[in-house]
Amino acid sequence: MQPIYFIILIGLIGGIAIGFQSPMASMISQRLGVLESVFIIHAVGAVGALIPMLIFGNRLTEWRSVPSYTLFAGLFGLVVIYAMSFMIPRIGVAGALITLLAGQLLIGSLLDHFGLLGAMHRPFDFTRAFGLAIVMLGVWLTVK
Repeated sequence: MQPIYFIILIGLIGGIAIGFQSPMASMISQRLGVLESVFIIHAVGAVGALIPMLIFGNRLTEWRSVPSYTLFAGLFGLVVIYAMSFMIPRIGVAGALITLLAGQLLIGSLLDHFGLLGAMHRPFDFTRAFGLAIVMLGVWLTVK
């Protein structure tokens, strides 16, 4: 298992990436359209993933080993980019990010509670409910 500090660092780096990606995607969406934005973002990301895969090797030939429904995960990118493109001009980057994060925490808590989609089973208890309530208060205070 990785040290908790390393795990937190990776999470922070991912959050910073979302913080930069969201307004950039919103700019593309406002000028070209949401579908065009999603296409550009995914095409550049695909090339960005392809280069190290070609250099270091990959397991793409094993794609049939994953559950078929997981192959649609990329479609959620449409929803994310649309949501961010819609929210950023209306409530700002911080408001959009905290709202998106709140949605992630809500679904994450449900997935954990029921152990769905490969999530580690972690029951929804008072502490988690209290934490989510604080996040929802943070959403309200950030976007009002």
